[in-house]
Amino acid sequence: MTMNEAKILETVMILCFGAAWPASIIKSWRSRTAKGKSIFFLLIVLTGYCAGIAKVLVSEGTGGFLLLPYGLNTVMVAADTVIYFRNVSIDRGK
Repeated sequence: MTMNEAKILETVMILCFGAAWPASIIKSWRSRTAKGKSIFFLLIVLTGYCAGIAKVLVSEGTGGFLLLPYGLNTVMVAADTVIYFRNVSIDRGK
């Protein structure tokens, strides 16, 4: 397998993982509760995406295109994390 094929497969993997985040964000926003959501899971995933971005930045050669899917997923997980804290606040008020 060539390096470009490996990077294409990595991009597909990131895009597939990223496809689930919009649904999670919408569910978190509409439910207005943090129940069933794990902040530890969100932070682990967020850390993983940040590590992926760091890998792209320090790697030599092509692969800069991976910043887009890693960055997009990072933004979506960060948004879901912010909504989590909003929902915790709502839960405390109930």
